[in-house]
Formats: sequence, structure tokens, C-alpha cells
Amino acid sequence: MLLLLHRSCYDYRKMGGHFRANKSNGFTLIELTVIISVIGILAVLTTAVIIPGSKEKTRHTKAMSEMSTISDAVHLYTAKYNEYPADSPNAVPEVLNEFIKNDGVDPNWPNAPWSGSTYSVNNWPADDNGNQETHQITIKFCNVGDEATCKKNFPKQPWVKEDWDSYSTVYMCISGSCRSDQNKPVSHPGMCMNCGSSMKQMGN
Repeated sequence: MLLLLHRSCYDYRKMGGHFRANKSNGFTLIELTVIISVIGILAVLTTAVIIPGSKEKTRHTKAMSEMSTISDAVHLYTAKYNEYPADSPNAVPEVLNEFIKNDGVDPNWPNAPWSGSTYSVNNWPADDNGNQETHQITIKFCNVGDEATCKKNFPKQPWVKEDWDSYSTVYMCISGSCRSDQNKPVSHPGMCMNCGSSMKQMGN
């Protein structure tokens, strides 16, 4: 790149009739200033593209880790007490605390990694929307009906589609008819983080 810029500056001087008397191979102060300015602009543009993507990847990784931690705690609770914890919308129930190590756990729980998002530990009975009792960890992005807030808080990921609404969530299935919301069918748009061998988007 530096050679190309140097060549361009040389051609510019040639076309303008401003040859240097001293035909050294070095850069003039003006050329160096132009080169540094161009590099600075490229650095800013690269940062603007890479950093947001990096932050989003970090949030995604953190969500996977924390959901796995909560899911493990649910399994341990169930093994000890022979029942699942009660449904806890927008909360990580205190009964799980004895099974969750403090290391690496966000002290702001039940806040989830994405802006405005919260964890829920769900225990739903079988109904018309799901024919099995359902246990899952869910990340909600807004209150039902608050479409504008949800659109703002949704992850900046390619699997978040235009048909996502205030019922759409990200969730990790433990057992049963896992889905975005208790009041929606399993086909409702959302993201299951562990359905099958890889993440599966619902609603398509």
C-alpha cells in the first residue's frame, strides 16, 4: 500500500510539473502525512466493523455459557429434590443458588448479556401449544406487546429475522415442548440454542 501511495504521489507531481530537483527515493513530509492520514482512516473503518461484531460474539458466547450453567443447576436441583424448580419468569430462582458456582457468574443476574434482556427458568405444563411438560432456560428481550423495545434489544445476529416479535426469545431446552413463549406454538420464531446437533431457528 505504501508503495502504491508513493507511486501515486510521484505521478501527481509529474502531472503537475512539480518534480523535485533531488530525485531521492524517500517520502516527502506531505507524502508521509497523506499516508498516515489514509492509514488512520482505514484503522477507524476497520474498528467500526470488527469491534461491534466482536462484542456480539462475546455476548453470544456468554449467553451460551450462562444458560448451560443454569441448565446444569436445574439438573442438579431435580436430582436432589426429585422435582423441577417452579416457573420463574424473568428470574433465576434462588433455589438454584446452591448449585451455581459464583466463579464467572454475572452478579447482575437475572440480566442476560444483551441489552435489556433477562433470564427465565421455565416450567410449563402440557397444553395446546406444547403437548409435553416443558423445562427450559429462556432469554427475553422485552415485555409482551412492546415490539419497539424488542426490535432494539434483539441480538445483531443473522438468525434474528424480520418475523421476530415480542414473543420471540432465545432459549435452551432441558426437556419437553420447548418454544419461544408458553402462549405460542413450537413453530413461533425464536432461537433454540441446543436443539439437535446445532442451533436451530424456529419459525421458518
